[in-house]
Amino acid sequence: MRRLLIVVGLVAMISMLSAPLAMAQGGKVDEAWYAKAAAPYKGSTITGVSESTPPSKYAAEVLAPAFQKMTGIKVMFETTSWDQMYDKEIKDMESGSGIYDFIYIEQDIVYAYMAKNLLVSLDKMAKDNPKMVRKGFKWADFTAFANYFKEPKTGDMMGMPMESFLKTTLYRKDLFADPKIKSAFKAKYGYELAPPTTPEQYKDMAAFFTQYGKDNKLELWGTTMQAHTGHPSSFYEVFETIMPSFGVYNWGINMQNWKATVKNGGKLNSDRAKEALSFWVGLLPYAPPESTSSTWDEVAATFAAGRAAMGWVYGENTGWIARDKTRSKALGKVGVALPPMYKGVLEEAKAGKGYIGYYDGGAYGIPVSSKNKQASFLWLTYISEPSVQADWAVAGARVTLKATLNDPAVMAMDKQMGGYFTFFKKYDSLFAGAPEFPFHASVREVIAPFIYKSIAGEMKPGDALDQAAAAVDQELVRQGYGK
Repeated sequence: MRRLLIVVGLVAMISMLSAPLAMAQGGKVDEAWYAKAAAPYKGSTITGVSESTPPSKYAAEVLAPAFQKMTGIKVMFETTSWDQMYDKEIKDMESGSGIYDFIYIEQDIVYAYMAKNLLVSLDKMAKDNPKMVRKGFKWADFTAFANYFKEPKTGDMMGMPMESFLKTTLYRKDLFADPKIKSAFKAKYGYELAPPTTPEQYKDMAAFFTQYGKDNKLELWGTTMQAHTGHPSSFYEVFETIMPSFGVYNWGINMQNWKATVKNGGKLNSDRAKEALSFWVGLLPYAPPESTSSTWDEVAATFAAGRAAMGWVYGENTGWIARDKTRSKALGKVGVALPPMYKGVLEEAKAGKGYIGYYDGGAYGIPVSSKNKQASFLWLTYISEPSVQADWAVAGARVTLKATLNDPAVMAMDKQMGGYFTFFKKYDSLFAGAPEFPFHASVREVIAPFIYKSIAGEMKPGDALDQAAAAVDQELVRQGYGK
């Protein structure tokens, strides 16, 4: 969940290697090369853990068996909830027990792992094991998301990206295109109904569709909200999506002196930040009643059920919302749009001085404690194969290689998804992941209770951010940042 917009290009993992490398033949995986590269490790077992998401399930159920068939290396793959996954992998790495040979790393937590030296450098693995690097591999082929797994000091890659997606604004195309609805909206607000480009427009439309639902006895509200009053998902909606769209970046923390309060040079309790939180909390009357108990999963389910006219939804869910008739009532109705933004935010993002929303995803990394590093590295090599990417993208609405976005199968899926992949190609450089914060989790937990209280109406948004910013300043000093 890194926020800094990196514009430095990626370099190749290795260059001018003289050892034999893998070669794709006719666009297919060179199975003979993998069998030869894996020969010293044939019969071994590598164990991994990952969040139970569509992309990881595909890796476990499709890619792992194919890899085992080629190489004789068995892949034991645990897919579980994010909380259990994180608990298992961090305990394993910190104890050095070596239970897991590869782990899922969400982008927001990778800097904490790097700070503790828990991960193996993939660049070093490539240099030490050149016969296990397929021909043509280069980091420059990956989407910009790969940048967020680079070790800040060395530039080494610490994870093989296996998914990336944007958190976009989804809207109901059928509602926004309905002539009667459009006419009623213009009569009331004086401008055309179209995907909102400003917070003011978003609130107008949220109010309008909520009233439209009431008037027509529909289970329809204006907007989704990831506003759980006891889960960090609400923190993430505010700081991944809402704050950046108002021009408040990196959680409002000044990364030069590690301060969050305005009086100390931060922006967490700035007027703009307070306006952003007030805007978001002010949408609660226009959101379905389940919103205050909704995480990312429930938000996706709410939109898929047709209970909201628009909302902020993670791209990994856009695929099934737009295509899975067994789970979604929004088939053929999904539109994808930029988030509504404060004046000047889009221009700042285009100039590389900010970002407009969240670039999410994850990678598989090799723990230092792994007992099967070479076999695990070959597995990571395999999941980067261009020839496996299109089917993986169709199955999980994820991409990691730029070329995948032009694949015919992905382009066909793009039409079903309201142009999501076309949107991705055009705008992904304007989105960003989380900041390079080793203290990500601890500071999140300092801020989150104040967000919960503002949602519950126990604190005014401005007061909540004043107290949150002061608490962050104290926490960062406690951790040795700033004075």
